[in-house]
Amino acid sequence: MARAKRPKAVHQLTLPQFEAMFPDEDACRAYLVARRWPEGVRCPRCGNPAVYDLPSRKWHWQCEKCAPDGYRFSVIAGTVFENTNKPLRDWYRVVHIMLTAKKGISSRQLWRYMGFGSLKTAWYMAHRIRVALIEDVEKLGGIVEVDETFVGGKDKNKHWDKRSGGSGGIGSDKTPIVGAVKRKGNVVARVIENVRRDTLEKFVNETVSTKVSLLCTDDNVSYRRLRYRYPHFVVDHSHGQHVIGAVHTNTIEGFWSLIKRGIMGSFHKVSHKYLPLYVAEFQFRYNNRGNADIFGTAISGC
Repeated sequence: MARAKRPKAVHQLTLPQFEAMFPDEDACRAYLVARRWPEGVRCPRCGNPAVYDLPSRKWHWQCEKCAPDGYRFSVIAGTVFENTNKPLRDWYRVVHIMLTAKKGISSRQLWRYMGFGSLKTAWYMAHRIRVALIEDVEKLGGIVEVDETFVGGKDKNKHWDKRSGGSGGIGSDKTPIVGAVKRKGNVVARVIENVRRDTLEKFVNETVSTKVSLLCTDDNVSYRRLRYRYPHFVVDHSHGQHVIGAVHTNTIEGFWSLIKRGIMGSFHKVSHKYLPLYVAEFQFRYNNRGNADIFGTAISGC
């Protein structure tokens, strides 16, 4: 039987293309205006389209509607680029690097690559961009897989007085993440406090449509009541079951592997406080894997 042809690869913005598109600051500002206000500049406070240019300051406008003396704003007002002394071209470079690195790039590596004077600058810029990459995804339909995983160092590698005594999942001090993915579609992932039944059921009800054709999970007992609401089928990993026809959780487990390879190979350590931002970054990159204009999509969200 002949193998099906693989789809053509989506070519992301290459470095020569990036340099040609953004040769200077004016090109960066013009691009941001076009992505942010495709139908004309509007006031970021009140949405008023009747704004006018300030002749004395390029890329600045004034709105007379939302302030008695007029509200002056620039192209970066209300974006993650606001209140920064770094040029837009540097911000664009960091966005481009983060989106083209499949398993992410650490702040320290960004610091070395960009030549910033402080590591904190790279860390600050990367986290601001991750906040902008947080996206709302519509409820998933079709064939959906749901699974949970735990992120954190192995207990045996910790100092003796910091070991939890857990086996690595429940009972350890690792951080749980739950995710749902549509086959050949989008993924939704969230950091959660625990993997109890009520927590997992709440996540599934918020992210999965009741009109799904199939809901696949592993044999976790917390998912058992889902069969009353969804066409729910299970693979029992404890008995060596991994694929039963269309029932498997390999897609969501593939997504977990991207996150864990990124943490182990690029970030090395991620705190519980900032883990949701890293998860949002991986989710955005996964959901836009077929988007040739992923850079423009990210800039629009910034």
